Amino acid sequence: MVGGGSIGRGLHGDVPGSAGQALSAILETQYLRYLIIVSWGVAMCATVGLKVGMAWFVATLTAGMLRSLAERRASRREQNDWGTIFLAVATLSTVAWAAAPLLAWFSGRSFGQEMAVALLASGYVLVFAQLRNSPRQAVLISSPYGGAAVIIASSLWGTPEFWAFLAMGPLMLGGLFVLVLMTMLREERIIAFQEHQTHLIAELEAARDKADAANTAKSSFLGVISHELRTPMNGVLGAAQLLSASRLDAQQREMLSIIRNSGDSLLSLLNDILDLTKIEAGKMSFEVVDIDLDALHRRLLSPFEAQARAKGLVITPVFSGEVPAIVRGDPLRVSQILSNLLSNAVKFTDKGEIRYGVFGRRIADNRVAFEFSVEDSGAGIAPDDLQRLFQPFTQIDNSSTRKYGGTGLGLTISRRLANIMQGDIHVVSEVGVGSTFTFMVEAEVVAWDDQVVEETEASAQGEVEGLNVLVVEDHPVNRMILEAWMGSNGHQATTAEHGGMAVEQASTQAFDLIVMDVNMPVMDGLEATRQIRQGSSLNAETPIIVLSASARVEDHQAGFDAGADAYLNKPIDFRQLATYMNRSCEGRAALRGLSATTELAHFAA
Repeated sequence: MVGGGSIGRGLHGDVPGSAGQALSAILETQYLRYLIIVSWGVAMCATVGLKVGMAWFVATLTAGMLRSLAERRASRREQNDWGTIFLAVATLSTVAWAAAPLLAWFSGRSFGQEMAVALLASGYVLVFAQLRNSPRQAVLISSPYGGAAVIIASSLWGTPEFWAFLAMGPLMLGGLFVLVLMTMLREERIIAFQEHQTHLIAELEAARDKADAANTAKSSFLGVISHELRTPMNGVLGAAQLLSASRLDAQQREMLSIIRNSGDSLLSLLNDILDLTKIEAGKMSFEVVDIDLDALHRRLLSPFEAQARAKGLVITPVFSGEVPAIVRGDPLRVSQILSNLLSNAVKFTDKGEIRYGVFGRRIADNRVAFEFSVEDSGAGIAPDDLQRLFQPFTQIDNSSTRKYGGTGLGLTISRRLANIMQGDIHVVSEVGVGSTFTFMVEAEVVAWDDQVVEETEASAQGEVEGLNVLVVEDHPVNRMILEAWMGSNGHQATTAEHGGMAVEQASTQAFDLIVMDVNMPVMDGLEATRQIRQGSSLNAETPIIVLSASARVEDHQAGFDAGADAYLNKPIDFRQLATYMNRSCEGRAALRGLSATTELAHFAA
């Protein structure tokens, strides 16, 4: 601006009142300087005449531009004496401003002397207002105004006006003192407020970090617990499957059914908790594969049609628009969302019909927008309840928890999965009429026309017996169940408690198949698989099925990368294990082909 700078962040330091601080503010407000020059130029033209006023305006404007150029250059350079240069440039530019009151005083025009006094006072105020944190710099930069005041006082020597003019000095000093003092007090309060605000922000950040850490610990705990619970669940459900093959009376079979159904419900709950913790941690993985939509719909609807028939309901599929035959996406996550919507529709509908709609809209040659809708004729949802429908651990009516069970995680997980896939889930509901849930998502199209996709049957013709199997499992209950199941199906089982024992046994005895757990002490299953595949081991080409409590795609891939040929999740599905064992007789390639098909079918289910 005129003769200094206002408060600002120092370019070369944070010391209040430093030249760097003043220069920083001046560069930010330099256009205001030209506005003040214009206002002074107007006053000069009205007082001393157009020619003299314009001459002063041009000279002062030129000095301001030269000063701006010097300040910009000074701000780009790192040197010890640049503060002195800044003060010198500012003082020289003030000389042009100080000429204005002199020209007005000696103009001999009417109101010239009054304008001179006003300009002199204005000049001082402008300098001290800008350099209120640096009184010493203000005194130096305003010295040309002091020179102008001395010249004016000299011209009044010996007249009565001399003492009146001098009397203006204390008045001006008092005003400047109050200006500087009030400004410093205000800025001290601002600094104190900023320090208090900084302290509060630091406390809030610390509280946020603690909350984030607690949330992370909670998610980690839930993930570990739900993962580790799969191991004892394998024992419960495995023993139940073995027991179901024995001779039982009606009451025993009913009790066994309760055990299996309760175990399946618990396993579903564990899967929901794992999914939620992975989503919250940002570690939810998605696989992109070719999806045969017709096969996906058949696998998806089949179990729910049976459940609906048991309640006297009908599921009606409706396909409309341009629905392609094959798209690319994650069949596991798409099926997980649609299965949850269908499950809720069957669960909360007591009579009537459930309509499963698929609408496709071509948005490009290789792109389609889907709307999957599930419409039921249930009780409907009140408008107030729709607000919290997608909140975790929430059900619209506490009585539904007692009647139907569940944790209220399904819709939360479904919407978050849809959002991650750049889609969404909307719901329209009317009490007493029913609800319609719509899942919208886009997908890449592989083929628009209907194609016949050959699906490999999961079961081989007949069952193979007499396999020599190496069972590697550290948990004694799971090891006992696997060994008992092998024996009951005509196979011979050799057991190992960890990967190190498995590698040692595989180096001395040939096996027809190896069933390998992943998480074990001493040596895990993946490392044991790698070592068996290496070198000239007797079992370098023996089919290997890995077992794990993890259902993540990346964990499945890690098993295949280590050299495994098939992957089974815990709790073990012994029917699937039997299918794999039958196919393993045809070699590793056949087992891998069946496993790939089964993985896709599993994800789509």
